[in-house]
Amino acid sequence: MILCSVFVLVTVVWYLLRGLSRWWGPAGRAVDFGRPYTRFVHRWALAAPATFTYIVVFSSSTLLQRTGPPDLIDVLTTMQSTNLVRLSASPLVVLADSALWVSDRGAFLAFYVFVYATVVAWGEQRYGTPRIILIGLCGHVLGSLLTALVEYHAITNGLAPARLAFTTDVGVSYIMVAGVAAAVILMRGRWRATGVIALAVGVGAPVVFTGTIWNLGHLLATMCGLAAAVICLRIAPPRTPPAFDLRRWGMSPSVTE
Repeated sequence: MILCSVFVLVTVVWYLLRGLSRWWGPAGRAVDFGRPYTRFVHRWALAAPATFTYIVVFSSSTLLQRTGPPDLIDVLTTMQSTNLVRLSASPLVVLADSALWVSDRGAFLAFYVFVYATVVAWGEQRYGTPRIILIGLCGHVLGSLLTALVEYHAITNGLAPARLAFTTDVGVSYIMVAGVAAAVILMRGRWRATGVIALAVGVGAPVVFTGTIWNLGHLLATMCGLAAAVICLRIAPPRTPPAFDLRRWGMSPSVTE
């Protein structure tokens, strides 16, 4: 996995430089230059523990997918898929297990990590860990159940083949789009406009142009996450985010200003 390899390489190089900085001047200057950035990343991750814990979980399962026997991985993901057959047999277990896997054997892992580590992490900092977990669960659980309901009616009415009940449907995307929707409604100005456009292109457009059940599932998960976020904000206002000095990196101090 390129992403994991790059992360491990950067981490090893950083700690190697820190070790050498006591005796080697250039290493010390490199550490002094990089320390503000590493401190920022450290504080950013600590301010969103649920998001970064989940990143570790699904990145680990992706490593298993990429290195394990393909036939075994196919069996595991099929058995833990939120298809109609598995949902009718053990819904709670399947809903929990399916959230541990990245779909298509870990495809687009870097994209998921980026969105979670930026947008969803920022959302957790504003909502707090309990509420962002609730929002993600609503997106995943309710989105999956509503998608299954649509599948059931499509099959029983002859609008979809019966084999659809056995398909593999796992992934972290339902939780992601729910978290993104929750974050977007707290944004202001060009940030909100960018978020709305991204959701429209990434979630809405595929439903219009492809009409697949999986793309419909992303739309339903987005709507469930959005509804959960609105309810959470009705109960309590958003939190004040940690005071990050983002001007150092040429960024606005808060996307809500």
